[in-house]
Amino acid sequence: MKKNTDELPDFEKALEELESLVEQLESGDLSLDQSLSQFKRGVELTRHCQGVLEEAQQVVQKLMNADDESSAVPFESRD
Repeated sequence: MKKNTDELPDFEKALEELESLVEQLESGDLSLDQSLSQFKRGVELTRHCQGVLEEAQQVVQKLMNADDESSAVPFESRD
């Protein structure tokens, strides 16, 4: 089951996959090549999740400052 960075799942699925990867790596049952591949995927997923969280934090900050006219900026969705 090889996935590339173009196929990043949504946040919740990424977390589930990360948990699974950690369990596999901690089991010690993988070969070195498999471990490196799983570790690489884990790094990709971690970076993806961090990006999603940073975007969510920015949205929350914009919403919290909605009454502050000096910080009013048009909000554009990523959709």
